[in-house]
Order: sequence, then C-alpha cells, then structure tokens
Amino acid sequence: MKLLIRNLDRITTEAELQAMFETHGKVQSCSLVMDKETGASKGFAFVEMPKIGEAKAAMQALNGLKVAGNKIRVKKTDVAPGASNSTEDSSSDDTNE
Repeated sequence: MKLLIRNLDRITTEAELQAMFETHGKVQSCSLVMDKETGASKGFAFVEMPKIGEAKAAMQALNGLKVAGNKIRVKKTDVAPGASNSTEDSSSDDTNE
C-alpha cells in the first residue's frame, strides 16, 4: 500500500521517515519529494509498505503525530498507474459540438 505523508518539516530526512514507518512493518520504499531547483524538501513524501495491515497500522498510529514541530498527515494514495496529476490534457476529450 502506498501512503502519502504531508506537512513534514523541511529538515525531516528520508532515513528518519523510513525508521518511523519501519516500527510498524516492512517498508518497501520511501521517497521524500525534493525541489528540483533548490534541492530542499517540499514537505511531503511517499512510503510504500507491502502488507496492507502494517500500512494501515502505521497510518493510524502516525497520522496527527508531531514530528519536528509539525503535525504530519498520513493517508492512502489512490493514484492509478499511468495516471496524470494534471487535468489539463483531459479537457479536450470531452468536447461537445
């Protein structure tokens, strides 16, 4: 299960995030989203946990937890493979003339 972690302090590292989630089960991947220009954290990350039960336990335990002064938010991501985050390219598909 892929989880989205939001409201992270900019100083939180991938290693810290991974360690936090590993207390609840196996972490398949951990990816802190970084700004391409500055190299600084954008304040959110994705964590993948292969076992749904462990991911749900982590989500329940960590959602709302204060980390480095920020209350983090943890929720399941619902992004389909190959889906675009932008809605701009879908506007031309629904043209009624």
